[in-house]
Amino acid sequence: MNPAVPASDSPQVRAQLEIFERGVVDLIEKRELSERIARSLQSGKPLRIKFGMDPSSPDLHVGHCVPLMKLRDLQQLGHQIVLIVGDATAMVGDPSGRNKLRPQLSRAEVEINLQTYVEQAAKVLDMSRTEVRRNSEWFDAMRFEDVLRLCGKMTVARMLERDTFQKRVSENEPIGIHEFLYPLMQGWDSVMIRCDAELGGTDQLFNLLRGRDLQAGEGQTGQVCFTTPLVNGLDGRKMSKSYGNAITLTDSARDMFGKVMSIPDEVMRDWFLLLTRVPMVEVDALLAGGFREAKARLGQEIAGFFHGALAGRAAREAFDRQFRDKQLPSDIPELAYPAGAPEQGWMLPNLLKELKLVASTSDARRMIEQGGVKLDGEPVKDAKYLVSPKGMTLLVQAGKLKFARVKRG
Repeated sequence: MNPAVPASDSPQVRAQLEIFERGVVDLIEKRELSERIARSLQSGKPLRIKFGMDPSSPDLHVGHCVPLMKLRDLQQLGHQIVLIVGDATAMVGDPSGRNKLRPQLSRAEVEINLQTYVEQAAKVLDMSRTEVRRNSEWFDAMRFEDVLRLCGKMTVARMLERDTFQKRVSENEPIGIHEFLYPLMQGWDSVMIRCDAELGGTDQLFNLLRGRDLQAGEGQTGQVCFTTPLVNGLDGRKMSKSYGNAITLTDSARDMFGKVMSIPDEVMRDWFLLLTRVPMVEVDALLAGGFREAKARLGQEIAGFFHGALAGRAAREAFDRQFRDKQLPSDIPELAYPAGAPEQGWMLPNLLKELKLVASTSDARRMIEQGGVKLDGEPVKDAKYLVSPKGMTLLVQAGKLKFARVKRG
């Protein structure tokens, strides 16, 4: 005889619910999720939890990892993560949060981005236990009449309930007919994989609910929908590589730690909640004890998650030596004075760019004017400062983290 289904408020169910709910904004519906967890525990059959990723750009940053880390927690509970790679939906373009038409990608562009997406997701998820599906698997097989039949499952009035579309209508911004297809396509993914729950960002709630509707229309039990918030970048704006305010998954442990140390104090609790698994009671005690120590712990946790605990500790120790103890890094690279300089020498912004200590001369000038550039330990605030090719080896510091010893003739 099978054991009785655990009560939906049993300790085992509550323990899983606590993990599901950490950092979650929307949960529709909690009661249904409790019942599904209880049945999963009784049957030994894992829940199928869906997450969609459109390969619309080639790089991921830690903001993208908020839902991935949630999925990792659920994977460790034994549930089946189904990663939907939206190679078909990416060619439509998700209208979420957009006030203008999103450029449509070609299949070739999607394929290029796709290569790095799965590799970077593997930094968080155990891909050997992750079911990866491309939604072109079913959309490429559709005939035009199948598309029409899918479109008939949703009304224009329902689509216009979406705040993004409402805003664009009120501002006389165009809405492409193809954009109405996106929520239908994302919802149909849920039907095709028969998922129990779908996770997305808070901007995805409309799309997630359409999956719930479509499943019900196909005789399936509608999925539970839950969302996680977005994490802003180092300067408080939306995290984006183009803004230069992102911690990317390709950053070194030291760079991750150093960037975390620059975030505003007021966002630390949210970052602990969403990007670490430190118990919140401990987080609140850390914050009460002082922001500097709390931020160092946060940086160590984030760097350690992506690079290993030893690398996280080493990044913290290196930062402490460099800034708290006023010591220089032990691994400052030695670089040759760049060739091709004018006879009188390089202007400082050009030298920094040639040494690859900054991305551009405009970045260099801004850093110089803000007092972030030092030569032999002394700040230089003149963007027209000339650095002679002759003389002793020069210690160059650009910002808080980048150093070089420049050999001059």
